[in-house]
Amino acid sequence: MALQNIGAGNKDDAFYRYKMPRMITKIEGRGNGIKTNVVNMVDIAKALGRPAAYTTKYFGCELGAQSKYDEKTATSHVNGAHDTAKLAGLLENFIKKYVQCYGCGNPETEIIITKTQMVTLKCAACGHLSDVDMRDKLTTFIIKNPPEKKGGKDKKAMRRAEKERIKAGEALDEEQKKLKKEGVKPKGSTKDGSSKAVSKKKANVSDEDNSPAGSQVDEIEAVVDHDDDDDIQWQTDTSAEAAKQRIQEQLSAVTAGMVMLNTTEEKPKSGKYSPTREEKPKVNGSNGASANSSSPHEKLVLEIKDYLKKGSPASKLNPFLDTLSGTTQQVFDAFFEAMFDGAGKGFSKEVTKKKNYLAAITQNEGSQLVLLNALEAFCVKASAEAVKEVALALKVLYDNDVLEEEFIVEWYEKGLNGGNKGSAMWKNVKPFVEWLQSAESETEDE
Repeated sequence: MALQNIGAGNKDDAFYRYKMPRMITKIEGRGNGIKTNVVNMVDIAKALGRPAAYTTKYFGCELGAQSKYDEKTATSHVNGAHDTAKLAGLLENFIKKYVQCYGCGNPETEIIITKTQMVTLKCAACGHLSDVDMRDKLTTFIIKNPPEKKGGKDKKAMRRAEKERIKAGEALDEEQKKLKKEGVKPKGSTKDGSSKAVSKKKANVSDEDNSPAGSQVDEIEAVVDHDDDDDIQWQTDTSAEAAKQRIQEQLSAVTAGMVMLNTTEEKPKSGKYSPTREEKPKVNGSNGASANSSSPHEKLVLEIKDYLKKGSPASKLNPFLDTLSGTTQQVFDAFFEAMFDGAGKGFSKEVTKKKNYLAAITQNEGSQLVLLNALEAFCVKASAEAVKEVALALKVLYDNDVLEEEFIVEWYEKGLNGGNKGSAMWKNVKPFVEWLQSAESETEDE
């Protein structure tokens, strides 16, 4: 089946992912009973996410002819003989009015009938609500025959489940690639597979008088082959040079290059965003002052700002944050401040632009509440204009599956009794939380 891009403005885009079948029509009957059958109307309507009855009725309204869609036989007829090109042009008009978002042009919209009997389009991509011209005849038909309601929660849950399946599959692929790349032979084995300790032992028996002190195999091989060599006295040269030489002998050339030998004892470097890690002095490129003169929070903000200036993609953000010192909350607080520093009026638009970065850092369990706490900390220092748009910013993150309603409500209820309960932010967030709770109760009632 031949496919084409949805929307005339996207017809030349070879990488546009929204497709629909090309229209196929057939003239049936003759005389006064002649009519046009849109053979693949069901497939077209399914691609547009609209009932086939809507598109069929739209053709009838625009052509001033009777039209009918039979659900039992899945056939679409319009009285009269009409060219395929003419009907295709009408379909483009239908797409502009009832499918594409008026804001971003994305066809992934849903028809919503408001309490005041107005037809609107809600975009799943940008969250924009588009008001349809109610003077159009088709709007009356839509109000009388509303589309079937889709379970919003089930749809979001399916998207999250799909993301988790894709993420698990990618992780499995990465693990298999690593196993293929790591062709390292077992420690203490030679090219022919025999034990290096056994060959060393033979060398010691034959050349015992000629071998210098400390030239025996290292302590690692001594532990591996301890049961087989109880009658041999092992000695290990513990100097740095000897240890380095042993590593070169033991590992392959690729693996040896990855080993860093340090004879001095260092603090352990384990754990994500570990607060015990030693800070390396960092020089602020803007004024040449040492970062040690700043607070730990300011140093984190400067490091993250330097990273963001490079324009690195969101996919590489988490590995970078792993290298920073501090707790997860400290890193998130610094990240939020670095990302939206100086934001005032238009704060919600900035959140929309940078939602991919926020989505990247909320993949781990519990990270959504940490991000909300970072938003709260940011609002304490932010301007009044930015605080007024907090609810809009939350809706952007909610519509794009960055934040879930249960975490937003939990954060809001804790905040009302927390240390920043007097902040004007809670007053601005309250209507959005009430909308979330009312929408959830309506879904449960249905």
